[in-house]
Amino acid sequence: KLIIKLASDIARRVNADPSVGGLLKVVFMPDYNVSKAERIIPAADLSEQISTAGMEASGTGNMKFALNGALTIGTLDGANVEIKEEVGDENIFIFGLTTPEVAQLKASSYNPWDYYHGNSELKQVIDMIGNGFFSVEEPSRYQAIVDTLLHKGDQYLLLADYAAYVTAQEKVAALYQDEEAWSRMAILNVARMAKFSSDRTIAEYAQRIWQVSPFKA
Repeated sequence: KLIIKLASDIARRVNADPSVGGLLKVVFMPDYNVSKAERIIPAADLSEQISTAGMEASGTGNMKFALNGALTIGTLDGANVEIKEEVGDENIFIFGLTTPEVAQLKASSYNPWDYYHGNSELKQVIDMIGNGFFSVEEPSRYQAIVDTLLHKGDQYLLLADYAAYVTAQEKVAALYQDEEAWSRMAILNVARMAKFSSDRTIAEYAQRIWQVSPFKA
C-alpha cells in the first residue's frame, strides 16, 4: 500500500510539472480487473515485467501483452523466459541478473549500500524518496521503503538491477523513435506468440494431464 501511495505522490508531482505537461503522465489505476485489462492491454506499447529473476513473479499478463503487440522489457523470470525463446532475443528487452547470478550475489553477502554509493543517479532517487521530495507534508512517509532497500538488505536486489534497467529503457526509447522498426518488432511478437494461445494450452493439458480426448457430437 505504501508503494501505491508513493506512485500516487509521484503522479501528483509529475502531472503538475509544466516542463512535461502534455508529454508524460503518471496514472495508477485502482481495482484492476478483466474489463479494464481489455482496454489497457491492446493499447499498450511496452509491457514491463521486471520481477527479480528466480522469484517467478511474472504470470500470464506478460503473455497477453505480447499477444496484443506490446514489446516486453523484463528480467529472465517466469514466462519472460519462454516469451524470449519464442519471439527471439532481438525482439524483447531483457536486462538484469539471471537466477544463478541472483543466488551467487546473495551468497557473497550482497550489500545494497555499494550500489547506493556507486551510482549517483540511484542515490538521488532514493534520497528524494526518503527526504520527502514527493511528500513535503509528511517528509518521513516513505522512510520504510528506504529502510527496506538499504537497511534491511534489499531482498529482491532491486539496487543491483537498477543500472541495467535504465540502460534497457534507453534502448526502448531509442527504438520507439523508429516507428517502422518498432512496428516490425510488435508484429513479430504477435506472430510468434501462438504457443501461448488457450487452444494449445488446453489441448496440451487434455493430453498430458487430464488424459482425455476431444468429443465429437
